[in-house]
Amino acid sequence: MTGKNLHAWNERKNMKTLIIAILAALATTVSAQEFRAPIGPQKPVRAMATPPPLLQRPAVEGVIPRGFSDGRNPFQMLNPWAPARYGTWVDSTSFDPNHPGKWNGIKLFEIIF
Repeated sequence: MTGKNLHAWNERKNMKTLIIAILAALATTVSAQEFRAPIGPQKPVRAMATPPPLLQRPAVEGVIPRGFSDGRNPFQMLNPWAPARYGTWVDSTSFDPNHPGKWNGIKLFEIIF
């Protein structure tokens, strides 16, 4: 055998080995499947119970959620003549319960449970 023939023979041998390996892999995957229908009467499928409703999230209020909600301009929160939909200063202020009428600060985020 010459070098050319030997190279072609090795190439054919490698191709045959590859094809046999692919066929063996296909045969094992096909034989793993079952094509049997269940025998006898089947139990009816039971309807699932309706799950309880999810708990509602607590309401979030305050200056930042109100200013950045849908369709609002956050700079209107600084405007003293802003439309009423932006709320009043009383809505955004926290008051001291021990001193009526005295304010403590601004409610940036207020979570109501």
